[in-house]
Amino acid sequence: MSQPPRRGPGRGPGNQRPPQRRHRPVLDGARLTAYDVLDGVTSRAAYANLLLPQLLRERQLEPRDAGFATQLAYGALRATGTLDAVLSTLVSRPLAELDPRVLDLLRLGAYQLIDLRVPAHAAVDTTVALTRAIVGTGASGLVNAVLRKVAAGGDRDAWVAALAPADEDSRLALTTDHPRWIVDAWRDALDDPAEVEAALLADDAAPEVHLVARRVGRDELVAESGGEPGPWSPYAVRLAGGDPGRIGAVRSGDAAVQDEGSQLAALALARVPLDGPDTAWLDMCAGPGGKAALLAAVRPGGVHLTAADRAEHRAELVRSALAGNADVDVRVVDGTAPDWPAGSFDRVLLDAPCTGLGALRRRPEVRWRRTAADVAPLADLQRALLDSALAAVRPGGVVAYVTCSPHTAETVDVVGAAAGREDVEVLPVAPLFPELPGLARGGYGQLWPHRHGTDAMFIALLRRTR
Repeated sequence: MSQPPRRGPGRGPGNQRPPQRRHRPVLDGARLTAYDVLDGVTSRAAYANLLLPQLLRERQLEPRDAGFATQLAYGALRATGTLDAVLSTLVSRPLAELDPRVLDLLRLGAYQLIDLRVPAHAAVDTTVALTRAIVGTGASGLVNAVLRKVAAGGDRDAWVAALAPADEDSRLALTTDHPRWIVDAWRDALDDPAEVEAALLADDAAPEVHLVARRVGRDELVAESGGEPGPWSPYAVRLAGGDPGRIGAVRSGDAAVQDEGSQLAALALARVPLDGPDTAWLDMCAGPGGKAALLAAVRPGGVHLTAADRAEHRAELVRSALAGNADVDVRVVDGTAPDWPAGSFDRVLLDAPCTGLGALRRRPEVRWRRTAADVAPLADLQRALLDSALAAVRPGGVVAYVTCSPHTAETVDVVGAAAGREDVEVLPVAPLFPELPGLARGGYGQLWPHRHGTDAMFIALLRRTR
């Protein structure tokens, strides 16, 4: 009697293998978070310093993983130009033609290999797993092949030796992770050429967290936060790291996160001697409100503070920062076409919109997001705003022109045009801060990360003489 044909194992009636379930792999939380920051910057023009803390709070990573995610995200964003220079030699088509998600994943993996010297198997395998989960299996093959070539090429020193151009400034741009045009701008802004490399490298260092004591004593804030008094501003506290949102004084608004350089910019306006009445102050481009809040805290009694911004959502941030302060007025006003009468104010702070190149430590993506072509239109706006600020101040009053950029076109050139007027006098900034070395930039003030541990804030004081 013939036997029925044998079925494959496990396939007989009543003995079918249950269908396999596809499980999403368990992904490395730190690396996934870092990728999500890069993706947010690339796809939504997000700012890493705002997005990363939000993700860390939502995901509640262990401190070690949170630290690694921060190092990966900020480091890969800072090193984008160097990483792309490496990757472009290993990918057969222009990087701009890659799926942006794949390019961000390649950058994340390459940064681990080149700068952090993570073992190749760990950096490649985890990045391939992320790629497979985020983009798909097909893309994971490309990522695997390219990252193995990155690993074979060695660390940063080896890749720089292989790729660096012959001229010094182009090499400096590659080694310090800056576009060449920013290297040129720093060389132009610094008196001593020997400082250029130190200034560029300072942009790549992880910044401290700076707090400002507004309605609380600094000693009390030091005790509560575990930080150290800032060396320059009497209201500053510096923290090595951690989440400032955990500090009660920050949550209540009695203190806030604010770079010490920004504090000094506001204090310069408040400290400069003034003849005549001193009862009306204006912060002309006040959003998001940090400088306005410090001015409100340090003003003498009887001073009315007006804070203006052209955007309603930024004015709302100013209102929040000034909550609890009496005798303040927040207005939605375009500073180039204001509705206040000429000569209405005794002191005017103009924290002008700028490229933000002075805060590259805190906003690592800005160096690659901005281009040299952005400078001239901003400088035109800055000149228009400064003319408006000088019209807003009374004869004998003072305007503080401030930018978070050391670029000459946004600083010395803008103020120089106004300083040439017969009714304007430049007041030196450095004598207001005798304890602060290396501040003077001619008659103006220029802070630098490598000199002062602050953002690269520019400060000019102009008195309206008639």
